[in-house]
Amino acid sequence: MWNRLNRSMMVCQMMFGMSFYGVMAVLTRFFLEDLGYSEADTMMVVGAFSAIGPLFAIAGGFIADRFLGAYRSLTLSFSCFGGGYALLVLGASMANVPMSLAGIALASYARGLMFPAYSPLFKRTFDSEEDFENGYAVNYSINNIGAFISQYAFPMIILVIGFNGSFALSAAMAMLAFVLMVLNRKPLLEVSPEIDRKPVSLTHWALFAAISIAMIALVFFMFSNMEIGKNIVYAIGLGAIGYLVVLMFRASKPEALRMGTILIMVMLSIAFFVYYGQMMTSMTLVSINTMRGDLFGFIPLAPEASMAMNPMWCMVGGPLIALVFSSLEKRGIHFSTATKVGFAFILTALAFGTLTLAVMTVGTDVVIRPEVFLVIHFFQALAEVIVGSMVVAFILQVTPKQIEAFSVSLFSVSIALSGVVSAVFSTSIAVEKGQEITQSIVQNLYGDYFGMLTLMAVVMVAVAFSASQLIKKMLGKETPEPAGELQQAES
Repeated sequence: MWNRLNRSMMVCQMMFGMSFYGVMAVLTRFFLEDLGYSEADTMMVVGAFSAIGPLFAIAGGFIADRFLGAYRSLTLSFSCFGGGYALLVLGASMANVPMSLAGIALASYARGLMFPAYSPLFKRTFDSEEDFENGYAVNYSINNIGAFISQYAFPMIILVIGFNGSFALSAAMAMLAFVLMVLNRKPLLEVSPEIDRKPVSLTHWALFAAISIAMIALVFFMFSNMEIGKNIVYAIGLGAIGYLVVLMFRASKPEALRMGTILIMVMLSIAFFVYYGQMMTSMTLVSINTMRGDLFGFIPLAPEASMAMNPMWCMVGGPLIALVFSSLEKRGIHFSTATKVGFAFILTALAFGTLTLAVMTVGTDVVIRPEVFLVIHFFQALAEVIVGSMVVAFILQVTPKQIEAFSVSLFSVSIALSGVVSAVFSTSIAVEKGQEITQSIVQNLYGDYFGMLTLMAVVMVAVAFSASQLIKKMLGKETPEPAGELQQAES
């Protein structure tokens, strides 16, 4: 199952996790303190940084399918990450807002270029669908090893080397991933799609350059004008989903039904990632304002580093989830992917129910212990592993091969749309700069907000289970199952 190629790709994934989430861990404080943004504006920028990159996976999928291929796209993405973080170094050194926004714009574009190229190429390094599905869950955990290390360490690292030093560290890790991709070029090209082995014409290089410059400029504009930017995200995201609908009408009935199941899973993913997006926005804000003390009394933990608990649990959750479902399937117990997403929403309801209880019962000292956030992130991390690994595997199994990268990019679209929606929702709990955080604010403002999210998560459990039955009918009655492909995802 494991070989040199998929191992080296997972190292690159870990480097990405360390660099990207290291920046994410300190970005809130960077914009609040060094750049003087308000809480509401900061949550919109940070939420957009987590969302806009996946949105531009649409362009990344088009580039990988039509112009460069998966290997070239992935290699270039890591070099773009390095360049974006280098601009952040300059922006932090000079407290320069445009330079900082340019840096996160380039990094966001790099993320969009990376995602639709990584999954299909990683899949080709395995011998079977079963190995890939199990391996992808482990890959998700490897990514979270990097995310955990950086999210825990970076808030403390900035105390020593500052924001510019931490951004420089992220740039170095991104460039290390670039070097690894170059060193493994020959064996990766042997398993890559045919387009990767063909030379790229000057026309295609020119088109790629033009598209890239246009996309980076658009992202910069969106970060500079978030009110307009969020509407652009909505338009692009809904346009991509609309394009899938158009393809459905043009396809044969079996293929249309398969694409219809992808559409359903994208909608469920959008709903789920609204909750995931809270981790970078509202939950980080709450932890900064209320979380005090060392974890278990002896593990130092900066308030903004509370999100490091998420990848820590994901590291455990990836192999655990893969083991549980594999064991059940060996005993003849099969759950559809949508049913598994329903399980994820149960875990999400438990996570946000715990958070609601914590803020509603907070004392006059307005302190929530780190252990509470540890429990919250445990439930949400298990839910994230289910959705983050299994939905992508499902899409790759049912999508027509000619739109493989585009279909994978739709999962990124779900992250993008939900990320912006999540950021917009989160601004409802923002307070004026300098306003004291009191017991009343935490109980009423935070409590009402997270209580509403808990109730909606319960509703989504029923929606996901209903969608599971619909998908089963669409795949089981109208389309033949590919040998060895759908048996595990939809049985």
